[in-house]
Amino acid sequence: MGRGYFEFKQFTVHQDQCAMKVNTDGVILAALVENSCTDTCLDIGTGTGLIALMMAQRFSQAKITAVEIDGSAAKQASENFANSPWSGRLELTNSSFQEFKESEQNRYDLIVSNPPYFPDHNKSTDSQRNLALHNDALSFGDLVKGVAKLLKPEGAFWLILPPRQMQDLEKIANFFDLFSTAEFLLSDRPETKVLRSIRRFEAREAPCDHLPQAISIKNTDHSYSEFYARVLKDFLLIF
Repeated sequence: MGRGYFEFKQFTVHQDQCAMKVNTDGVILAALVENSCTDTCLDIGTGTGLIALMMAQRFSQAKITAVEIDGSAAKQASENFANSPWSGRLELTNSSFQEFKESEQNRYDLIVSNPPYFPDHNKSTDSQRNLALHNDALSFGDLVKGVAKLLKPEGAFWLILPPRQMQDLEKIANFFDLFSTAEFLLSDRPETKVLRSIRRFEAREAPCDHLPQAISIKNTDHSYSEFYARVLKDFLLIF
């Protein structure tokens, strides 16, 4: 998924100007998000625009707003939006999420993010890639605080993170009365370690008991799993 563009069944994502290319994290997150009402969606840190485009395909009535701090990525995401079948329902803001949160008057049914999470000591010399991968520009605290402000009372916040970072974010979310109401634990194959946690958070007065669902990209024999094929059959050309 690292070439200059990535072709999906109903749209194409050009990505040569983006540090964060189309990847499994974004694809699987966008395929799993759901909420009972999806008239308005917000994609925080849209990068190439992938998640916003997949939500536009999935939720035919939704107006989707995307926020991206990096100028080159924002320009390319805007072009990807304009060239998609849903250009009239996609809008991009080139700013930090902190700035967006302060000026935005709308509230959202669904907020989605594939946020940066790597610690400082893993930085590279590529400043654009650092912006995409490291949470200096958007800490978990700033992310959750903004989501708490912009989410409708009945809305849902979905995101994907490695398990340890998800535990860190969950503590902050709980402080703002956002509690996990669904969780998927993603591994490459059923017998391999969990690589990512995908969670839905909702505004509640108390925690909600729920069992995480284990999912995998592939079967033990390295063929694609039934689950992965089913949720991505409307998007990926391989299915």
